[in-house]
Amino acid sequence: MAGMTNKSLGAKTLIYPAPVLVVGTYDKAGKPNVMTASWGGICSSQPPCVAVSLRKATYTYANLLEHQAFTLSIPSEKHVKEADYFGLMTGRNTNKFAAAKLTPVRSALVDAPYVKEFPLVLECKLLHVVELGLHTQFVGEVIDAKAHASIIGTGGAVDIRKLKPLIFTPDTQDYFGVGKFVAKVFSAGKDI
Repeated sequence: MAGMTNKSLGAKTLIYPAPVLVVGTYDKAGKPNVMTASWGGICSSQPPCVAVSLRKATYTYANLLEHQAFTLSIPSEKHVKEADYFGLMTGRNTNKFAAAKLTPVRSALVDAPYVKEFPLVLECKLLHVVELGLHTQFVGEVIDAKAHASIIGTGGAVDIRKLKPLIFTPDTQDYFGVGKFVAKVFSAGKDI
């Protein structure tokens, strides 16, 4: 069959799709800061943990170590410009919240801010720091997940069709939205 032969692309981090995660921290002066990262995701169910990998050069790296906490805000498609801006600028000399006209919210549970306008947020306490190479992985225990009521579906779970999260392609560096429903997990394969 044409197109079925694998072609080597080299040693690349090609996981599709990658998430768009907005990492919230405070700096030493208490100024709220956010940066966009895609090297991250779920890493444990019990305790509930997520991980995000950052370069040492980022402002967020030092902030996260200083405060031992971070948030992950999940932007919806309508906030693509703001999410992209958070990855373009450094918080060292820019108030990203003010520039993007978004609202920082001080978490009552961890020493980190999140983006009020983004529909889903995970508040995390730093558990582990793992030096990997160019990136350092920060593993955070999720103390709470908060969602706008507008994205909650029947049964009380987040409805991805209402959340409309951004997704990222690591090799072409594009943003996409999620596609159509395909099948139910732990059900689709039962007929095999």
